[in-house]
Amino acid sequence: MSAIYDRVALIGLGLIASSMFWASKRRSLAGEVTGFARSAETRETARRIGLCDRVCESAAEAVEGADLVVLCVPVGAMASVAAEIGPFLKPGATVTDVGSVKRDVIENVCVHLPDNVHFIPGHPLAGTEHSGPDSGFAELFDNRWCLLVPVEGSDRDALAQLRAFWEGLGSNVEEMDADHHDLVLAVTSHAPHLIAYTMVGVADDLRRVTDSEVIKYSAAGFRDFTRIAASDPTMWRDVFLTNKDATLEILGRFTEELFALQRAIRTGDGDHLHDYFTRTRAIRRGIIEAGQDTDAPDFGRVKQPK
Repeated sequence: MSAIYDRVALIGLGLIASSMFWASKRRSLAGEVTGFARSAETRETARRIGLCDRVCESAAEAVEGADLVVLCVPVGAMASVAAEIGPFLKPGATVTDVGSVKRDVIENVCVHLPDNVHFIPGHPLAGTEHSGPDSGFAELFDNRWCLLVPVEGSDRDALAQLRAFWEGLGSNVEEMDADHHDLVLAVTSHAPHLIAYTMVGVADDLRRVTDSEVIKYSAAGFRDFTRIAASDPTMWRDVFLTNKDATLEILGRFTEELFALQRAIRTGDGDHLHDYFTRTRAIRRGIIEAGQDTDAPDFGRVKQPK
């Protein structure tokens, strides 16, 4: 596959940026990839593992001459990074991001970018509980969705080029309105993460269950909660603070459903419980049929040798 961009700059070198680099190299999607991370330790790790063709000492240096700039930092840091790189962006460049919230990013990033660049927010729906420059891998985006969220007046050619880049990385690509994106993600990602954090916190607080028992007897349900709750704390703090309205709306709906289930358990309403679980089970089947997870036993986990 021929290069889609001559030069790509990755600002922030965690899981997503690292995976973008390796996926880009896999199919030669960029002539050169530069990178920058705020932490000197992260930059050193990136150099050691060969992450990026050139790791720079400033964000301004990294974006110089770049045709595509990808903001791979927590959503709470997007505005300050945009302000930092704004004066150094190449005219005609495309700026995008990988944040899990879109309306707040649009409102806080656009004001810092010059009029002669194209800002097209994005969000790859892919990830693991791991973070850091050495956590990325080329296959992360394969058959996963990337949502592009054009702003008013977004250039169609620049949008088509960015779409082709994400498709080259392995993603399925769809366009979505910012507010709808934030509501959808509150359902599929943000509220589930908060619930997982809460359940793990409850187990930690419940002194009748000792720490050793929680760890030793973790069944699959709790174990999956802990995997989700191991996600990057800074990123998720910023997600909840910047997608406040949609998350609170979904949590309100969740609370109503939870009260209804509590009532069914209290009153012995087995029919309600069975009907509810039957309906929700169908969602799992739909996810598997859409190719977004595996139906392999134990969620496809590799058995560890004893």
